[in-house]
Amino acid sequence: MAETLPAIFFGHGNPMNALMDNGYTRGWRLIGERTPAPKAILSISAHWYVPETGVTVGTAPRTIHDFGGFPPELYRVQYPAPGDPELARRVQGMLAPLPVKLDSSWGLDHGTWTVLRHAYPEADIPVVQLSIDESQPASFHFEIGRRLAPLRQEGILMVGSGNLVHNLHAYAWGRRMPDPYDWAVRFEKEARQMMLAGVYAPLIDYEKLGRDAMLSIPTPDHYLPLLYVLGARQQGEDIAFPIEGVDGGSISMLTVQVG
Repeated sequence: MAETLPAIFFGHGNPMNALMDNGYTRGWRLIGERTPAPKAILSISAHWYVPETGVTVGTAPRTIHDFGGFPPELYRVQYPAPGDPELARRVQGMLAPLPVKLDSSWGLDHGTWTVLRHAYPEADIPVVQLSIDESQPASFHFEIGRRLAPLRQEGILMVGSGNLVHNLHAYAWGRRMPDPYDWAVRFEKEARQMMLAGVYAPLIDYEKLGRDAMLSIPTPDHYLPLLYVLGARQQGEDIAFPIEGVDGGSISMLTVQVG
């Protein structure tokens, strides 16, 4: 029987992290080294945010460079991990009767490959992406994570990729930002306390958490992948934060590991 794998939410931050050697990327590599080798990876990335639930079914998913204005070397990066059509169909079956599109056009966007390039640099583990249905409430996404949790017992690593705090309007593009914004620090601290306590209802209904939450989550795309990971947490499982930090004042790089 396969070992039960954790579910991990990565704060992926700036796409340039794909090329960087810093505390975040070294932390991602360490997680890959310390985690039992997965049979496959199911990734929920902030950057596949569409009005439907889809899952990649291709055998050789393309590396998507879904950003602009970065150095040419970033666009040359490839992450040639294989796909896993069997896992894609397993996900589709687990979520029935919810309609889940088997998608052969999407690939691996930068929310997925910028992290996995460090965690699993050989690109030899099959990767499947699950889209985030932008038309659904936060509770829907938490429930999807709960329904997919049994995959962890089958040797599948569930990965969410986004940022707990993600406010690009306040980000210090090209400027030195010595300290994170106070609202970012307060919201991250509050969210961590709730996660440790296993109190998820306020995190699901985050729009009622006040000004700090609204500044931290001006749009839901980077936040929702966290709810998939929290939904996959089983009773009594540990939760840890192996990587911490705030980039540019307004991007939390927090990693949340369940199990």
